[in-house]
Amino acid sequence: MKSVSKKWMYFLLAIVLAVVGYWLVPSASNSKAPIMAAIVILMAVCWIFEVLPIAVTSLFPMFLFPLFGILDAKDTAVFYGKEIIFLFLGGLMLAQGIQQSNLHQRLALRIVSIIGSKPAHLILGFMITTSFLSMWISNTATVMVMMPIGISIIEELKTSITNDNKKLISRFAVALMLCIAYAADIGGMATVIGTMPNMIFIEMYQTIFPDKAVIGFTQWMMIGLPIAITFIITGWLLLTKIIYRMPKDNLLKSNDVVKSQLQGLGKITRDEVLSGLVFFIAAILWITGSDLRLSETIIIHGWRTIFGLEMTTDATIAIAAATLLFLIPSKQREGEMLLKWSHVHSLPWGVLLLFGGGFAIAGGFTSSGLSDVVGNLFSQMTFSSPLVMVVVVCVVLTLLTEVTSNTATTNLVLPILAQASIALDIEPILLMIPATLSASCAFMMPVASPTQAIIFGSGYVKIKQMIRAGILFNLLGVIIVTSMFMLLFKFVFGV
Repeated sequence: MKSVSKKWMYFLLAIVLAVVGYWLVPSASNSKAPIMAAIVILMAVCWIFEVLPIAVTSLFPMFLFPLFGILDAKDTAVFYGKEIIFLFLGGLMLAQGIQQSNLHQRLALRIVSIIGSKPAHLILGFMITTSFLSMWISNTATVMVMMPIGISIIEELKTSITNDNKKLISRFAVALMLCIAYAADIGGMATVIGTMPNMIFIEMYQTIFPDKAVIGFTQWMMIGLPIAITFIITGWLLLTKIIYRMPKDNLLKSNDVVKSQLQGLGKITRDEVLSGLVFFIAAILWITGSDLRLSETIIIHGWRTIFGLEMTTDATIAIAAATLLFLIPSKQREGEMLLKWSHVHSLPWGVLLLFGGGFAIAGGFTSSGLSDVVGNLFSQMTFSSPLVMVVVVCVVLTLLTEVTSNTATTNLVLPILAQASIALDIEPILLMIPATLSASCAFMMPVASPTQAIIFGSGYVKIKQMIRAGILFNLLGVIIVTSMFMLLFKFVFGV
């Protein structure tokens, strides 16, 4: 009963704030701008406090837009069927196929076993493995794979050391759990499909700026991968040399645990080979599909240009590859395919609606005239340099993501930054990409991301420990994203 009354309290708060927003926003040339502002505030508060299921809040535009004359139902519904939504769906199905064959566990154990059994090396091994996996499958799924392996190592260590080293194991356990959560979020920054904010940016950028060149899979990796690699290395040093200093001695049985689990899997199976092959082909097609412009005169054409398949997209590849998994027979499960429909019942279908809700907000910003209002406000702001703008954007997005999901944050903020770039007459990617990357750089609170919530639920990490490490990682994230992006964006995008 108490939770019900609290939800009603937050819902009433959302309505009050929405009304305040309505009266504060000038109507400009379009009387719908204040209404759109009220809807955005209403949805933001409902998302942040989860007054309703996130997917339900994401459906607000379907009845509020037509009701208040912002967009009709037909035009609003289009946002819930965007191409990027099917890219995400196909990627989830591919990841599910890999998990059904158990290839994900073999890959994780194999990489970790190579690293060795020194505490700092084990943490580095987990960070490399976790970040690599999260480049291709969801951050949450990656953590769910890596956390049990980490826990098994921690528990084995507790039985194999003396009482004098109990504090060491406690410190190692916290560092190991945190590194899994942090590396999953960092690895997701490296590829378009690594995390939802990246995909949201791609779709919003193409929607708001249709005349600009499409940012492809490879172009994103040229920005995201160097940032992720730099973050993993410096984050590992920060975690093991400063926050939780690790000794140089070996932890005797830890590597044995990994090897025993790997041996327990037996020889690689036909299902693992085939599911891995399908995923590998999809990844190669994602990477090589778009043209790579090295300079004004040097262009490496992707397969879309070479074979005249410009109508295909990354979503085409994802859905085609996922469909293939439904057609290949499984040897482990006789009479079944590598993937069957019951396997995908557990996918986060509500997230697809969250995507649509975010895209609808972006469309509503433009059609209501709210984007013009926001752009005018930003045009009145002055910054001493582009670097200052990027730093401010990174700090604001990092702090926002500490209290709400990175998906909701990017859905709300990217349309505003897009219009701000127009008002300030600067390249949109200068604000939008750092904002997108910073949405993956909130490390302080369990509510900041599902990965941190899962790790917090393991029982090895206390909130104070998470905040202590997270503050330093947040600061490191702002520094790395700002400096690396400013260093790379002219080379990658030629602007």
